[in-house]
Amino acid sequence: MLAGELYDATCPDIQAELAACAAWLARYNAALGAASSVWAALLRERLGGVGEGALLRPPFYCDYGSNIHVGKGVFINYNCVILDVVRVTIGDDTRIGPAVQIYTADHPRDPALRRSGLESGIPVTIGNNVWIGGGAIILPGVTIGDDAIVGAGSVVTRDVPAGATVAGNPARVVGPKTDG
Repeated sequence: MLAGELYDATCPDIQAELAACAAWLARYNAALGAASSVWAALLRERLGGVGEGALLRPPFYCDYGSNIHVGKGVFINYNCVILDVVRVTIGDDTRIGPAVQIYTADHPRDPALRRSGLESGIPVTIGNNVWIGGGAIILPGVTIGDDAIVGAGSVVTRDVPAGATVAGNPARVVGPKTDG
């Protein structure tokens, strides 16, 4: 699975990891009213890497957690979903709006192979100082370059160059990053 090859999601080891993550998510999401220091400690229990000052507001949903690596100063707003069957990297000082969905999970294009129940994953990499607007969806295999902006509600189907602003469905470059 972690190598991006086809795998059987019903494998007992995978099911055990999903169950462990579900139990952790129940604790994390129940901590909604707690101090951010409590959230940080819980994140360090499960995520693959958590940079200093990272803040992920519950409720939050993921498959495993251990494949998610967030840099320092990352802010992820309420209701984020990360399907992390393989690695998701979120760079330093990135801001992610509410209800953003990041998918690494993929399925075979061949209908017979898809019916077999096999799945795969393709890593997602989000650079430093990226801003992803609320409700955006990031598809498997996408890389978003440093300083990029993804407009709210966008569906990102391909890589985003550093410094670019993308918007729409599918997301297309609409301009460079600006302060005005």
